[in-house]
Amino acid sequence: MFAIEMQKALRAYGEVLRLVRRLPKDTRPYYAKYARENFVNYRDVDPNDLQDLFKRTYTHALWVLNKYSVDEAAANKLKGVCFD
Repeated sequence: MFAIEMQKALRAYGEVLRLVRRLPKDTRPYYAKYARENFVNYRDVDPNDLQDLFKRTYTHALWVLNKYSVDEAAANKLKGVCFD
């Protein structure tokens, strides 16, 4: 069970980094660092809380995409990872 959730978290992190590449160039380092810090900070979270964290990951990604007028459809892969 833990290994599956770890793989899911790594896939979500990868998708977040792909979305960061769609942001304006000057904002990318900030959001890449922000994403890494958050994934590192939550690596020891209770497995029962993971689904909530995946939901927050997706919701926050949409907020950032909307902030920079990036089409939300870009986050469809992330949605698939977070809610499969």
